[in-house]
Amino acid sequence: MEDHSTQHKQAAVFLDRDGTINEQMGYINHLCRFQLLPGAAAAIKKLNDASIPVVVVSNQSGLARGYFPEELLVAVHDKMAGLLAEKGAHVDGIYYCPHHPEAKEEIFRKACDCRKPKPGLVLRAAEEMRLEPKQSFVVGDRWSDIKTAANCGAQSILVRTGYGRGDEQYIGPYQEVQPDYKVDDLSSAVAVILREMGKAERKKQ
Repeated sequence: MEDHSTQHKQAAVFLDRDGTINEQMGYINHLCRFQLLPGAAAAIKKLNDASIPVVVVSNQSGLARGYFPEELLVAVHDKMAGLLAEKGAHVDGIYYCPHHPEAKEEIFRKACDCRKPKPGLVLRAAEEMRLEPKQSFVVGDRWSDIKTAANCGAQSILVRTGYGRGDEQYIGPYQEVQPDYKVDDLSSAVAVILREMGKAERKKQ
């Protein structure tokens, strides 16, 4: 008889936000600056349809620096949810780091464990949502996302949207940590994830 109290934690997909889901515009300091990347909603819907939890993990130092208030960040995430919903997609969780060592407000000025590439955002989401990072993927356009994956035992995918193409050419060659996969965009990343998770599932059977 199965013990439901010790059920396995789920594999998940942890997505960077800016440059991965939406256009990289620097700091999103106004709602009009938030625009989904082409195909992003459809890609997320494929993960939804496969019952794979999708969690956004994002550094938001603009909040710490005083470039915009937390109310705007909430409004941006509401807009993201609305745009995704129009395409039948959704994210299951949003975790962001508001800290920076040079933060304008003291409450945000600290050396935290959640600013990527530290793994705190992923680990907190994993604990609260019963997810297993070591069976999961982290997808992003910066090397900080790749290092985050390494720091929590997940597989990493670098997308060439946002800063990705430049990071691949100018940052990546000098890094000890390398992505498990490099793809053009989130749609291509999801294709890799569904393929690899399918293989892992078949091995269990």
